[in-house]
Amino acid sequence: MNYPFWIAIGLLMLGLYTMIAHKNLFKKFVGMSVFQTAIILFFMLTSVKRGADLPIVSAGAVGASGFMNPLPHALMLTAIVVAVATAGLALGILIRLHATYGSLEEDVIAAGPAPADAPPAPGAR
Repeated sequence: MNYPFWIAIGLLMLGLYTMIAHKNLFKKFVGMSVFQTAIILFFMLTSVKRGADLPIVSAGAVGASGFMNPLPHALMLTAIVVAVATAGLALGILIRLHATYGSLEEDVIAAGPAPADAPPAPGAR
């Protein structure tokens, strides 16, 4: 039984469920972050090769079968940078939405901004 793969799949499901089930945009953001992290974990787990060495070749000809593939690691490093950029952009949008609507609930945002003299919308904080 390969437990790390089951943990990655469980995190994928948790992140997907959080994005679908909740109406609060911040909770959706947290679910998206968990989902992205689980994808990175899954790809890193698939790149593991037991008994392999780092792909640093010294002088002489060697077989490639004894080395780990560095490509998944490089791709996941890029994915981490994209995840950080996505998180920064999403948090900036969430801050702006909260300043405009007074809430991060989908229903309140879909109703549109309240007039200046109207009482706050239900669910607004």
